[in-house]
Amino acid sequence: MKPLKQTKTIQEISKYKYGFNEGEVSVYKTAMGINEKIIEQISKHKNEPKWMLDYRLDSFKKFQAMGQPSFGPDLNFINFQDYCYFSQGTNASASNWDEIPDSIKNTFDRLGIPQAEKDFLIGINAQWDATPVYTKMLKEVEDQGVIFSDCDTALREHPELFKKYFGTLIANDDNKYAALNGAVWSAGTFIYIPKGVKLEKPLQAYFRINYQAAGQFERTLIIVDDDASLHYIEGCTAPIYSKNNLHAATVELFVGKRSNLRYTTVQNWSDNVLNLVTKRSLVEEDGRMEWVDGNIGSKINMKYPSCILKGDRAQGDTISIAVAKNGVYQDAGGKMIHFGKETKSKIISKSITFQGGTANYRGLVYIGPNATDSKARVECDTLILDNQSHSDTIPKNKVENNRSQIEHEATVSKVSEEQLFYLMSRGLTELEALEIIVMGFIEPFTKELPLEYAVELNQLIRMDMEGSVG
Repeated sequence: MKPLKQTKTIQEISKYKYGFNEGEVSVYKTAMGINEKIIEQISKHKNEPKWMLDYRLDSFKKFQAMGQPSFGPDLNFINFQDYCYFSQGTNASASNWDEIPDSIKNTFDRLGIPQAEKDFLIGINAQWDATPVYTKMLKEVEDQGVIFSDCDTALREHPELFKKYFGTLIANDDNKYAALNGAVWSAGTFIYIPKGVKLEKPLQAYFRINYQAAGQFERTLIIVDDDASLHYIEGCTAPIYSKNNLHAATVELFVGKRSNLRYTTVQNWSDNVLNLVTKRSLVEEDGRMEWVDGNIGSKINMKYPSCILKGDRAQGDTISIAVAKNGVYQDAGGKMIHFGKETKSKIISKSITFQGGTANYRGLVYIGPNATDSKARVECDTLILDNQSHSDTIPKNKVENNRSQIEHEATVSKVSEEQLFYLMSRGLTELEALEIIVMGFIEPFTKELPLEYAVELNQLIRMDMEGSVG
């Protein structure tokens, strides 16, 4: 029998499930571009304390002075004056879906957010562009002392707790995009889990960019106190536009002694979004941090969830998947910094490339001189579906004591004609056979997701793959 010939085609833009938009919906927004006047306007509109305005202006100065990252994709094409840095969809965040303007509610209905809340969430925060439009948490959870809001609300209602942690893990001179976020951040998520409180179901935030050439710069600040646990889920989508959208979030997570935090991201940005985020966690003694990070879409994605294992016997895990097709550049991975004794970390990175996409793993594992008897493991696996796609593994591993160990392995594989022929001989089409191979490859990632999200992720990847064979 003649070998199968795979004809690669570029996927039509209409295949992106969430690329619809409801038109312009805002009650307030700033002019295009960024300068001190606009930053002052944002802060004044939010009625912020002086220390926050000072922080914003200091961040802007640092942003102006810093260059683009020296690694990864070239970002010098970005003109920061081409974006709108603040747009407010409603006058106030609602606690009832019926209170939201119809155009916004229609979008979240189509995204399935109200149904997800009814089925398996104990709290949800939905953000539209720069501001929250819906926030709700079950009363029995609130009665346990849990705080769940956007960061603007936390700054007003819990100023001492907010200021104690804000900007302490990611400084506003950490990198150019952390500085940008520090200057124009808005909304996002604030969570405080008191000592001893273990939540059985997830809290979720959903971020939607609506406008063309808009920026979204949410701030996530989560504190899980000692002997507590939380599973937090975030989802992201955006309409398809001819101009790029800019997303530069900052995430600071604090995991207390003997506590557990799982942070699950199902990122499904459209392919015109520049996703440039900084995510970092600090883990105390016997605590555990788990990043479950799904990356589909984005024109450029640069994201490296990090764990600083400060306390003895602290643990950090990152399991991620990056899917890159034509026009998508995924530069993702993870960082594990070991400071405590007997600390453990694991990074599992899965990437899939097709239609000429690029997906790179970039990571760091550092075991310090005092982090004796520590262990780290890195696994990087790439599945390439054609001859036009590209993937690199760029690890940096360093051990500064002779009683610890790092394991690293990386594999790159291609789907063979023999594999496809075997499955097709059982009655499958070429696309069905390819889907089976891909779903088996990502199974270590999808098994970590709640069932509803695992099903959705598989559907999204299948939609992306339509047109990858002919």
